[in-house]
Amino acid sequence: MTIQSTQALLSIKDLSVEFTTDAGTVTAVDRLSFAVNPGQTVGLVGESGSGKSVTALSILGLIPQPPGKITAGQIEFNGTDLLSLPERQLRKIRGNDISMVFQEPMTSLNPVFRVGYQIAEVLRLHKKMSKKQALKRTVELMDWVGIPEPQRRARSYPHELSGGQKQRVMIAMAIACEPKLLICDEPTTALDVTIQQQVLELLQRLQREMDMSMLFITHDLAVIADLADEVVVMYRSQKVEQASTENMFRHPQHPYSKGLMACRPQLHDNPRRLLTVADFMAADGQELSPTAEQQAPQVKVDKSSHPVLLEVKQLKTYFPIKSGFFGRIKSHVKAVDDVSFTVKKGETLGLVGESGCGKTTLGRTVLNLQAATAGSVFYDGIDVFAQTPTAMRHLRSRMQIIFQDPYASLNPRMSVGQTIIEPLCIHQPQLNKQQRWEQAAALLQQVGLNPDQLNRYPHEFSGGQRQRIAIARALAVKPEFIVCDESVSALDVSVQAQVLNLLLDLQQQHDLTYIFISHDLSVVNFIADRVGVMNQGKIVELNSAEEIYRNPQNPYTQKLLDAIPKGEPKSI
Repeated sequence: MTIQSTQALLSIKDLSVEFTTDAGTVTAVDRLSFAVNPGQTVGLVGESGSGKSVTALSILGLIPQPPGKITAGQIEFNGTDLLSLPERQLRKIRGNDISMVFQEPMTSLNPVFRVGYQIAEVLRLHKKMSKKQALKRTVELMDWVGIPEPQRRARSYPHELSGGQKQRVMIAMAIACEPKLLICDEPTTALDVTIQQQVLELLQRLQREMDMSMLFITHDLAVIADLADEVVVMYRSQKVEQASTENMFRHPQHPYSKGLMACRPQLHDNPRRLLTVADFMAADGQELSPTAEQQAPQVKVDKSSHPVLLEVKQLKTYFPIKSGFFGRIKSHVKAVDDVSFTVKKGETLGLVGESGCGKTTLGRTVLNLQAATAGSVFYDGIDVFAQTPTAMRHLRSRMQIIFQDPYASLNPRMSVGQTIIEPLCIHQPQLNKQQRWEQAAALLQQVGLNPDQLNRYPHEFSGGQRQRIAIARALAVKPEFIVCDESVSALDVSVQAQVLNLLLDLQQQHDLTYIFISHDLSVVNFIADRVGVMNQGKIVELNSAEEIYRNPQNPYTQKLLDAIPKGEPKSI
């Protein structure tokens, strides 16, 4: 169905946005046109760098000038051309008639002000309420978006709230003035599946109750399947397809759309290797078709007879909660609470659960990067906690970790080559400089990057490329066992598929054993042989991946599975 601009609440016509950089002019949005009708939800879909967020910022007049510049087009809202308005008039519309929920609430909320004050500030600015009226309305809004104990939570600072609660504060702030249009820029990307489900249901309820239009930006088609009425797909700054949600899922036309839909792991019937955009579209834009071999079903090998490589017994990691002037310990946070399991050689054990359940602490404790309170960890028969610092350094070459955020774990002042070579200097001092650089080049090639990029720095790479560099660094010392801590959680679905395929290839080539930590059950189902479900520091269920997903026993596991986006519009 084609939207008529005369009916539209928001109409974007031939919008072009450019940025001036040291390397020249970059076109971020190229002749983009689409519309949003009253009461309608339009999904704007594409990978990082496709121009989605720049489009949203253009609507709100938030493009930094310079280096950004809107070079062509119109943005009409309720019949008014927003691009022709002076800043003073645009400010009255922004936050009042058009609001935005940003991707990362912690960077959008001011850390030095209480959240209640920040919501009330919007009401006092746009609705001219008194301080008392604004605070009363703030508590009502926080209650409306489902924040428990809103009166108390209004006095909290952002760092005192969970990720889901911070996102709800952002939504309360955005809807405070009952806007006609709500722009949501990747509001659920970094959230657990259960919190994601709650936020999406909240947005749908608010839209119905407020008769609000919504522009929902995401890289994940599964998220907007039952949320959007219409989908606009962007690729490299251009719109490549627009259709109703049902038609998009039934009959995607553009190869890029087909690739985006195919590359997300499913709970069943996955291929041996995940398909990527490159399997549907060549670099020059030519349409491709995946071969029968590429689409061959995944068959997992039974590894139950393999020897045990890692044994964890009654592991506990507690963090003290102190109070008073003398810092007396009043209680403990039981991050890992009496956990026992084994990992076989060549196996992948997936650890799933919501944020705060203890997954990352468990992974770090197993590697002796975090001190344990009690229990034991045996790696290949060696007591990990009984090792001297020198012996532990030797053992560390056999046990590695890939951290969640490669940008935070890579030193920004070291080139990629220096980053990969550093562990070689420690663990293989017999190598000369030339041999180390040759190994670094080979490792970079192995993870799908060009060895010519060894002298570049982390900021010069995309998120997916940085994750590949982190993998290359972990492989440098030829480990046998790797903990992958949320190593694909912040990546676009197509880049995520590439990294997952890479991890599987490396496992086969080097006979690697993984603990794969994630809050995304679909991802874990694809890569893991067995799955452990964690809740409040304990493993509440441990079984083969197939049994966990086909026949979950624990109510918490069932709750996690029910929250996964099904990737199908409700009408199908």
